[in-house]
Amino acid sequence: MPPDRHDIPDVQASADVREIDIQRVGIKDLLHPLTFVDRSGEPVNTVARASMTVHLPKEYKGTHMSRFVELLNGYREPLSIHGLEKLVEDMNQRLQSHAGHITLSFPYFVRKQAPVSGVESLMDYAVTLAASVAEERCELTVEVVIPITSLCPCSKEISDYGAHNQRSHVTVSARVDPSMWIEDLIDLVEDQASSELYALLKRHDEKFVTEQAYDNPKFVEDVIRDVAAQLNGEPRIHAYTLEVENFEAIHNHSAYAMIQVDRA
Repeated sequence: MPPDRHDIPDVQASADVREIDIQRVGIKDLLHPLTFVDRSGEPVNTVARASMTVHLPKEYKGTHMSRFVELLNGYREPLSIHGLEKLVEDMNQRLQSHAGHITLSFPYFVRKQAPVSGVESLMDYAVTLAASVAEERCELTVEVVIPITSLCPCSKEISDYGAHNQRSHVTVSARVDPSMWIEDLIDLVEDQASSELYALLKRHDEKFVTEQAYDNPKFVEDVIRDVAAQLNGEPRIHAYTLEVENFEAIHNHSAYAMIQVDRA
């Protein structure tokens, strides 16, 4: 028979005499399957890399590491940006802490239709959600890496035919309201690209996106300014860091730009 749990000493809950608080202690890089809910209410299955921490007062020797995994393993509700706040609150309650932090990094899949044929495919985006809850105050951060096409205006202007283009990454890391959706940020960025990307294109679709990019040339400076203007006009975004990197087609280096805004 297993021993009664009350007969086993709880060393972690014992007193500590060093008088030092620990701001964050917990687990890092736990790989775990999760279900998110998309903007239309449909489930999106993925695998997330989770880091979960709480504040540990100076009076206690350690936190209960197993409870982090128990919490995540027992969570059955589909997550959203809003739902992440509740997950942190549940963690704080279970760990008896007044402050906690959860970060989830995962591929997020969006079903997209090709612009002409309408054929559907899943496009993946690298997403990181972070939530901090302390003293009943929550701070939510969303980071999304959105791949796009950018076409060089200079190349188009000086060439007799053709223009070089490249795949670019637009990374938005924003402090947001719970009402914000991941798809909202993706749409905002893709609308400012020379052309957006698709996982699956037929020939008529290839013709469309190629010509769309040619008709909409943008430097890295154009892309970041156009995206920043949209972020500035979004009331659900309170602060952001915006980065654009063009993986140049005719150079062995990238073109890069960054803008930071904090409205607090």
